[in-house]
Amino acid sequence: MSEAGDGIGTLANAALWARAVEPAHGAAHADHGEGGVCANCGTERVGPFCHGCGQSGHLHKNLMGLVHDLAHGVFHFEGKIWHTLPLLVWRPGELTRRYVDGERAKFVSPMALFLFSVFLMFAVVSSLASHKEIKPATVTPQGVVDTGTRLKQDQIKLGALQTARAKLPDKESRDELDSQIDEVKDEIKGLQMGLKAGEVLSRPAESTRKLSHLDTGWRWLDRSVAHMSENPELTFYKLKSYAYKYSWALIPISLPFIWLLFAFRRGVGLYDHAIFSIYSLSFMSLGVVALTLFSRAGLSGAVIALLAIFVPPVHMYRQLRGAYRLGWFGAFWRTFALLVITLITSSLFIAFLFYMGSE
Repeated sequence: MSEAGDGIGTLANAALWARAVEPAHGAAHADHGEGGVCANCGTERVGPFCHGCGQSGHLHKNLMGLVHDLAHGVFHFEGKIWHTLPLLVWRPGELTRRYVDGERAKFVSPMALFLFSVFLMFAVVSSLASHKEIKPATVTPQGVVDTGTRLKQDQIKLGALQTARAKLPDKESRDELDSQIDEVKDEIKGLQMGLKAGEVLSRPAESTRKLSHLDTGWRWLDRSVAHMSENPELTFYKLKSYAYKYSWALIPISLPFIWLLFAFRRGVGLYDHAIFSIYSLSFMSLGVVALTLFSRAGLSGAVIALLAIFVPPVHMYRQLRGAYRLGWFGAFWRTFALLVITLITSSLFIAFLFYMGSE
């Protein structure tokens, strides 16, 4: 099941990428090739493009031509994205409305932008997300020493120092040993804390072993949990991989819920909701990229948290009001409803990923 699903996800992404990169009929540029028979469908052309299938009459069959196609695709996308991104950030409702109404040649298509933003998000987060390193509990000039062994050595040393101190007759001599005793006591406390931390870190492994023998009464659930607990690293990798491959599934999952917000509104169809959803998801993905870069640049965690909390609702409000031509109240209550929808769709998507990862 997982191999078949993996193949379907890969094919779906490949098809979407191909459609995003491949220019539409008549999108290619040609400066010659007037007239003649179309090499693709055999129609007699009356211009540089075939009016039957849209293929250009100018066909190059050399390496430089391939380089030209690649450069054209990149810069053509780049030119459109600078028209699209400012509107996506500042006036998302206007962008959605203009695209739905047919103004499309100057903008990146919603699906192409979504795929680009998701790819960028996974690439940036995987590359720049910081991971804390676990340092050895005890390091000496001779190298790393086992915490338990070092603790026993210090306890023996502490006992010897305390015995020696008790035998000293004068206060001055005792004061000299007191500083050494305090240092050893502090080190013992540190080592004891290290051992406790090690016990805490070992608890997930114990929990994992318990989960492998879970008995809920549902055999399929027990098998799935046991399979995931046997190799949590592999499960995490599969979840991350599926999250990227099936990110497009967020669109059909969210459409029924968005439709409910406008169930009694005329002139609004599923296509409008799909464009709204795709542009919104694209902005959220790019927002994750921006916050990750801000964090990497040293921006305060409190500022990043505030941006993560307040920017999405404001963007949703502005997009709802402009895309559906709503008043402030209609956009306001739908924004709160959309936040709940986001929570529901995210939960469904995560459940789907866990199901796929457990197979």
